[in-house]
Amino acid sequence: MSVLRASGLSLVLLMTALVAAPQAQTPAPAPAAAPTPPPFATTKVEGTDGVYIFRFGGHQSMFVVTKDGVIATDPIGLRRPAAKAYIDEIRKITQAPIKYVIYSHSHYDHIAGGQPFKDIGATFIAHNNAKKRLEQLKPADVVIPDQGIGNSRTIRLGGTVLELHYVGKNHSDNTLVMRLPKEKIIFTVDWIPLQAVQFRGMADTYLPDTQEGLKKVIAMDWDRMISGHPGPGGRQTGTKEDAKNVLAYLDDLSAAVKKEVDAGKSYDDAMKGIKLPKYESYGGYNAFLPMNIERLFDFHNRGI
Repeated sequence: MSVLRASGLSLVLLMTALVAAPQAQTPAPAPAAAPTPPPFATTKVEGTDGVYIFRFGGHQSMFVVTKDGVIATDPIGLRRPAAKAYIDEIRKITQAPIKYVIYSHSHYDHIAGGQPFKDIGATFIAHNNAKKRLEQLKPADVVIPDQGIGNSRTIRLGGTVLELHYVGKNHSDNTLVMRLPKEKIIFTVDWIPLQAVQFRGMADTYLPDTQEGLKKVIAMDWDRMISGHPGPGGRQTGTKEDAKNVLAYLDDLSAAVKKEVDAGKSYDDAMKGIKLPKYESYGGYNAFLPMNIERLFDFHNRGI
């Protein structure tokens, strides 16, 4: 009887194992991949009557819809068919004429491809330095501005007020800060990234002018900033905290590089040795920090 019982128990255990085995061998489902964002999209800025963000790939622009027309910014059309999509997106919202296209600064990745806007009658505006620069270079796919401005200009259209401010050299010698006083929103591009270090080698970046410009922007009356590139997770707007963080990063990096220069270290020593753990979660930290260091080393070591 004991043998029969033992055999019966073994059979039960064997059957249990056979039933459980497929379950144990079934792999856990893979986590769902994040959905791929569409190539372009338009988002209305929450709490506004007519302020929108047009995004194409990793670039974005602001446009403002008023009862008398539209004020658009950067066509962002370098090697991408953005302008047609941009106009089509505006036309989904309004049939009012697109009165103005305003360049944030002279770099082609933001301002190329604007001819479709020109063809429908838009007036192009930029800082005087940008207009002069573009007239010299004559880039094939960039509309030369019709009008240049100095330190400031105010555009009024359909009850909307948009201020254009030049706060000095930063990421170019012609960057504009565009402010909507009623909405307390600014739009400015490339030099105040959202939770990211500066791009690559900080080309066409003036030091210490950038930090001084940041102080001026922080002192302005605004609550939200539309950046030229989305931040982590696709975040499209920032706050003064983001601007303060950019200033803190540049100040901390500058101090760290100056210490290396004063100690007689080389470019390579500084690029390999300087770490800023406070900012290691920022976009581009691993790839661009050494290049940022090289740019600050030039400033402290050679005065350029």
